[in-house]
Amino acid sequence: MYDYEVIRSRRRTIAIEIDRSGQIKVRAPYNVGNFRIRRFVEEKSTWIEKALTRIRKGQSDAISSDDMPPISDADKQLLADQAKKIIPGKVAYFAGLIGVDYRHITIRAQKTRWGSCSTKGNLNFNCLLMRAPEEVLDYVIVHELCHRKEMNHSKAFWAEVEKVCPDYKKRRKWLKDHGDELMSSLGV
Repeated sequence: MYDYEVIRSRRRTIAIEIDRSGQIKVRAPYNVGNFRIRRFVEEKSTWIEKALTRIRKGQSDAISSDDMPPISDADKQLLADQAKKIIPGKVAYFAGLIGVDYRHITIRAQKTRWGSCSTKGNLNFNCLLMRAPEEVLDYVIVHELCHRKEMNHSKAFWAEVEKVCPDYKKRRKWLKDHGDELMSSLGV
């Protein structure tokens, strides 16, 4: 684990900065607890190590995990349009495999969720999933459809997910490792 300084502000996302001396600063919203910050640093350990190596080799003066510019409204619309073309077909396919029905599908640029399923069977998906690997998109769709059988995260729920995505833990880990980077591209 790395030593780091936490700087709280009115920002909405967590970001890591590493200055030219290798000092790590974690910028976080006021309402984010220390446990979440520590977990974020652990999740970004590979990124931190690469950044520290670049700084040691003199390849960079300072690095920030939120150096990527936010995506524009036009880009969000393009992602949403792409999602509207791809996701409904995948939902229909996986719903057939799982043996469930659903009602409406909504695509949005959500700031905190990849997907959701209401008790009425309405499905919501984040357009940023278009920037994730296809197997991750498939996992999120399967995850939400499995809530049509189990509206919880019990062992029975995960068993349903595993029937369709035997490697769901790997796909879920990808979201944990890279999800904050995708979400931060919304500029929130």
